[in-house]
Amino acid sequence: MLHPATAHFAIVLPIVASVFGLIYLFTRSEGMSKISSRVMLFAALGVIAAWYTGSQAGPDAYPLLSDEGQHELLEHKALGLYLAIAFGIIALIKLVGCKLNKFVVEAVAIVLLLGATAAVLNQGKDGGELTYEYGAGVDKHADGLDCLENPDDYIEEEE
Repeated sequence: MLHPATAHFAIVLPIVASVFGLIYLFTRSEGMSKISSRVMLFAALGVIAAWYTGSQAGPDAYPLLSDEGQHELLEHKALGLYLAIAFGIIALIKLVGCKLNKFVVEAVAIVLLLGATAAVLNQGKDGGELTYEYGAGVDKHADGLDCLENPDDYIEEEE
């Protein structure tokens, strides 16, 4: 399963691109414009790769989830697609601004990047919840009680 690995890149690369973008906003140097544009392109590719690998892994995980988990997975998939499209467009805007040497265009792309990066962080949180709360993509998912000698001692009684 490639999705966990690509998802980590899809979280880290937008953060790195945001840092380089902010540095560019303060320095306005041509070199930093080029570096931040290239890093943003890699971030977009990382988000697209995470969406693609997730769309490949999702059908295997879906039938094993509870109804609530299935609903969360569908929301996660939809947001992943929107983020993949958004990052592609943002990277294109930034590359055009860099090529045309238009600071305002690049600044708009960086502001959009900051918002999209926040959405990626939320997407990562949701992906973690799918894994750790619903067991998505986890072989032999259990509630942890099966390894205890007497699991009934640990189950809280509902009042």
